[in-house]
Amino acid sequence: MTIRLRAHHLLCLLTYVGKGYSPAFTANYDGIAERLSRGEGILLVSGPDDVCGPLLDEPEPHCLNESVFERDRLAAQDLEELLARPIRVGASLDLDASMLARMRRAFSAGRLRKACGGCEWSGLCSTIAAGGYGDTLVQGSASTGEH
Repeated sequence: MTIRLRAHHLLCLLTYVGKGYSPAFTANYDGIAERLSRGEGILLVSGPDDVCGPLLDEPEPHCLNESVFERDRLAAQDLEELLARPIRVGASLDLDASMLARMRRAFSAGRLRKACGGCEWSGLCSTIAAGGYGDTLVQGSASTGEH
């Protein structure tokens, strides 16, 4: 299977430590983190993705807000520059250990943070990055290459 992710969630997964909006959200994200760590591929999508699933039952899910689509745009822009490859809807990628480490180095250096402005989790993510990502749940797979 393939994990469907929107672009800004490629940044969120860098610092995910098992905290989230609700127990259902966290349980879902824990499963996604495990799948990513096993090397499951990623398909980039527009709008709500596999991470957003548990939030879609809310009366006004924030994942449908225009501000979240802007986060996606900013994240894709930064990631395209860093990874020197298209980060667009329909693109596939494998998150191997090397790519994950490269993304985390850039995130720690502030080069992947445009999309994080105004995010309620930004402080937690900064703390996790400053701590060396020690408690994060997503670990890059040993595989390399792209779909």
